[in-house]
Amino acid sequence: MQIAVFTVDAFTNRPFSGNPAAVCLLENNLDEDLHQKIATEMNLSETAFIRRLHPGDDFTKSSCFGLRWFTPANEVPLCGHATLAAAAVLFHIEKNTNSVLTFVTLSGELRARQVEDHIVLDLPLYLTYPQVLQEVEELIKAAVGDMIVQDLRYSPDTKKLLVRLSDAYERSVLEELQVSAQRFLSAEKTGKVKGLILTLKGNSSGKHKSHDFYCRYFAPWYGLLEDPVTGSAHAVLSSYWSEQLGKKEMLAFQCSRRGGELKISLRNDGRVDIAGQIAIVLKGNLTF
Repeated sequence: MQIAVFTVDAFTNRPFSGNPAAVCLLENNLDEDLHQKIATEMNLSETAFIRRLHPGDDFTKSSCFGLRWFTPANEVPLCGHATLAAAAVLFHIEKNTNSVLTFVTLSGELRARQVEDHIVLDLPLYLTYPQVLQEVEELIKAAVGDMIVQDLRYSPDTKKLLVRLSDAYERSVLEELQVSAQRFLSAEKTGKVKGLILTLKGNSSGKHKSHDFYCRYFAPWYGLLEDPVTGSAHAVLSSYWSEQLGKKEMLAFQCSRRGGELKISLRNDGRVDIAGQIAIVLKGNLTF
């Protein structure tokens, strides 16, 4: 059996930066266990599987597809960067002729469209709620030690904990922070956290171009010590920073070693558009 597979660097226009995802185009139904085996073999934070929903569907002409995402350890309900990568394969490699693609996923219908040199994802927007420090104190200490935490929020829909560091810190402090995410597993006692976001308000001064906010993202509960650029985390961050900054249009930067930039636009229908660029770095076939 052969399956076309691609590696796409998402939220960047340069190869070997941004967040890499593998994308598999499924001509036929795949045995359930093979999804996980392939994702483990690809060993990237996410492998996306695009499938045709009806026998007559065509990767070039159809506008609606099924989409699933797997980490090397398990299936996940939402992955922004692998959705961006999947749309890139359909738009740029399959030369899909539709202006908007719809993906049927575990998080409902997601849409992707091309706008100039970006692909725009229409994602759910997740609200955050104040989180009591005492419940997660050990986890926060494992993440940031004695750094000053300015705000603490929790997103029940995504099980993500948002930790905002003091505005007194510069971007470089977040970039250089040494995090041992493996320690989070024993430090998290509530059972309700599946992802930890460290975030910092942007600083328009200095050598970098102006970003509204920065973040890093860790999900050892899903087998990801640190994710390079995370669309789903920004579906949480967008609602928080929009409220904090009083803005609906924002530019964000994820300060992982690879780094990536996201353009954010809150919609009037309670969702969020997250746009990024892509670089396709590998085309091949899985053979088994």
